[in-house]
Amino acid sequence: MKTKVAIIGAGPAGTALGLRLQQAGIDCVVLERQSREYVLSRIRAGILEWESVQFLEQLEVSTRMHAEGHRHDTIKLGWQATKVLELDMRALAGKPMMAYGQTQVQEDLYAAADERGLPIVFEAGDVELHDVLGSPSVTYTVPGGDQQRVECDVIAGCDGFHGASRAAVPESARTEYLKAYPFGWLGILSETPPLPALIYANSEQGFALASQRNPMLSRYYVQCPLTDSVDEWSDDRFWSELLARLPASEVEDLVTGPSIEKSIAPLRSFVVEPMQWGNLYLAGDAAHIVPPTGAKGLNLALSDVYYLSEAIIADDRGDADGLASYSARALPRVWGSVRFSWWMTMLLHRFPDQTPFEQKAQEKDLDYLAASAAAQTSLAEQYVGLPF
Repeated sequence: MKTKVAIIGAGPAGTALGLRLQQAGIDCVVLERQSREYVLSRIRAGILEWESVQFLEQLEVSTRMHAEGHRHDTIKLGWQATKVLELDMRALAGKPMMAYGQTQVQEDLYAAADERGLPIVFEAGDVELHDVLGSPSVTYTVPGGDQQRVECDVIAGCDGFHGASRAAVPESARTEYLKAYPFGWLGILSETPPLPALIYANSEQGFALASQRNPMLSRYYVQCPLTDSVDEWSDDRFWSELLARLPASEVEDLVTGPSIEKSIAPLRSFVVEPMQWGNLYLAGDAAHIVPPTGAKGLNLALSDVYYLSEAIIADDRGDADGLASYSARALPRVWGSVRFSWWMTMLLHRFPDQTPFEQKAQEKDLDYLAASAAAQTSLAEQYVGLPF
């Protein structure tokens, strides 16, 4: 098979990139090592920056999002059990956010791919990248063991942290930055009405977050040790811990119920530089990971796709400068989001070795945020997302 762009990975980044290139009349094929059902079963982010909403509108996959998603303006921060700061993001930064789950985004992208005939090969195993510095190609096996080859001009690595794309870049040609956090998030989905606003809480028992997906689907998290397993957390234990960590004034109307999904995710910050090597260009989790505290993971993947699609479209029209500068253009927004997510994580979590001094300083940061309009504006601008 010959094509202009071979896209590795059919998660949100890879599928969105394929649809954008298809809109511009550029041939591409998407290779995904998992089954379609597996990709759709993954529970991920749920808060979209308005720039991401507008990009999905550009891809013409936003109808259900606007019908079923929940546009909201407010988040709350709680600490010392009784202190609560309400932040009106639209008033502070001029833009709202959209609560709409990544699973739903992925369903919409796949529906568009089906309708428009975007070629996606699922269960593409043993993916290997060849001659990335010259005439690139990608080989893979189909169920049954037969090997296929895709010859292309550009390879887009959208296959996540553990995919083949970043590993194809020699260690001597990349620099990796990693910070691992000494705790995880235990998250549940519950078919219960969410609280009106997102609530982030810093408590003596640890961090907690009340989030939302739609008017009858809630997403809640509590900080937990990395050594914990889901089996140790019954629904009753989870709800008891969540209610103890969120400010009492904010949870009088919280509705509990059976969980329909429960998982523990480790937290880490990761960036690889540069995000390109030869004719290979990395996007999404293949290039960076952020802790979910800042709600940036999916949004960063979509901003990468925005920059990369613009560069490929310009290259197809005879301007190679865009591809040459893709990494330099994408990385400032990546590092801005990585820094913000790190800062939110440091501000709101209890660390195992945290001293009383460090806890007092953390609480003073929150007190300062509550007293400073400038600090609130800074947080809001970063939370709702800077322009692509």
